[in-house]
Amino acid sequence: MAGDDLLGDGNADQETDLERARIAHELIAAVRDLAPSKVPESLCRACVTLLPAASGLSVSVLGDRSETGVLLFASDGVAARLAEIQYTLGEGPCMEAARLRAPVFAADLTRVPDTRRWPLFAVQAAQAGARASFSLPLAGAGAALGTLDLYRERPGSLDAAQIRTAMLVADALTLAVIALDHASPDPEGVVTWLAGAEADREEVHQATGMIMVQLGVSAEEALLRLRARAFAQASTSVEVARAVIDRSLDLRDD
Repeated sequence: MAGDDLLGDGNADQETDLERARIAHELIAAVRDLAPSKVPESLCRACVTLLPAASGLSVSVLGDRSETGVLLFASDGVAARLAEIQYTLGEGPCMEAARLRAPVFAADLTRVPDTRRWPLFAVQAAQAGARASFSLPLAGAGAALGTLDLYRERPGSLDAAQIRTAMLVADALTLAVIALDHASPDPEGVVTWLAGAEADREEVHQATGMIMVQLGVSAEEALLRLRARAFAQASTSVEVARAVIDRSLDLRDD
């Protein structure tokens, strides 16, 4: 689905410009004068207000590779679970949205083509309480910085106006992520606002390195083993990574 078709051609569309200005105003007002650590939660509340068509939403940020994405914020437990499921399984709308740098929508996760496209994710998402999922990339200069992910408890697609609003919110969030990443005057605290997400990402990296050494495998295979274990025990990659790090789990025993 081409963004230009939804947001208009080269001529500025007045309605879109007004919508963009409204969204920017709402997000700026939400984070004004806040400490960096408070920004994600406030952004989340603002996005929920801006996107009432969704039952819930989340934003994930990406590492050097899209499979290392971690949750920045989620409006509820279902939204958080959907993000973790996708990064654990390595499949789902947000994975494709990040890879393609384009919106990816699943209007009914209990029917084809969605069940054929993401067979594992579709089953687990439905079990978690989501019947539709919509992912939009936070498109940086070279690659996606992350994704804005919406879900609905009932199947059905978004209409054109809802898609346009979601895309404009994703654009505004991209600017917020970039701006916040450069906001801290402390060189050691540039990503304070992402401290929790960075910690989660580092745990997965550390555990992957430990598995490489333990099993004598490549980084790619080590990450696949970690994900497979998470899938097998219905947990998340971060949870398995923490168990590997604290040595309560040793994949050599598998």
